[in-house]
Amino acid sequence: MPAPTPTATAEKALRFRKLHEGPGAFLIANAWDAGSARILAGLGFPALATSSGACAATLGRRDGTVTRDEALAHARAIVMATDLPVSADLEKCFADAPKAAAATIRLAGEVGLVGGSIEDASGNKDKPIFDFQHAVERVAAAVEAARALPFILTARSENFLRGRPDLDDTIRRLQAFEKAGADVLMAPGLPDLAAVRAVCAALKKPVNFMAGIKGKSFTVRELQAAGVRRVSLATSLYRAAMSGLIDAAREVQVEGSFGYLERSLTTPELNGYMQS
Repeated sequence: MPAPTPTATAEKALRFRKLHEGPGAFLIANAWDAGSARILAGLGFPALATSSGACAATLGRRDGTVTRDEALAHARAIVMATDLPVSADLEKCFADAPKAAAATIRLAGEVGLVGGSIEDASGNKDKPIFDFQHAVERVAAAVEAARALPFILTARSENFLRGRPDLDDTIRRLQAFEKAGADVLMAPGLPDLAAVRAVCAALKKPVNFMAGIKGKSFTVRELQAAGVRRVSLATSLYRAAMSGLIDAAREVQVEGSFGYLERSLTTPELNGYMQS
């Protein structure tokens, strides 16, 4: 597979940055392999993202168990599948120390990614969120690495996903990440539209909303009205695909029938999205 060229990567980064400039919110679809990337591109999504949970699942593992090399190889396959900008879910950038986290951003640029995230979740069950100052220092180091690349950095506050539903602290962290230079801010798991509005009103830079949690995934129209500029889909499309797999397999096992075939893409229809 040829390496991404600097010119192509810079052009994708420019397109990706302009998407955040409006006028409204845009959808970024999370792919899990080259084939799903081709399908999502064919459906007209303007940009793609990876999902750490979907990446892990393709390897038969749970979220949080993928190495940096594995995550970057996964992302590179998605980058090379289409000409769309791709942003990666890089979790905590596979490191605790700021400089080590920044090294992940540099490596992400080398595989052709034009965006990626850094989060304040530590991976330590006894202390799931990094201390405030350390979290800010990590974002600042990642920003410095991103500035040497054509790269849009998303900084995430993970409070609501890690058992700390503190909106004031979440906003405080996002404001500090914004001040440190992050391009996009994100707080997965916000409980309602009022919280979404509060986050968007407290920040000047674009906010990404993560759809994918039952009861906490609002319409694009509602999110746009609340101030959201980007909507990502997390593992939801992968889970929907796996739901179809399980339903079809159970029909065969339990009923001995193949009704799912009537609802499925034909081989020629699927091939229409793929490279020859």
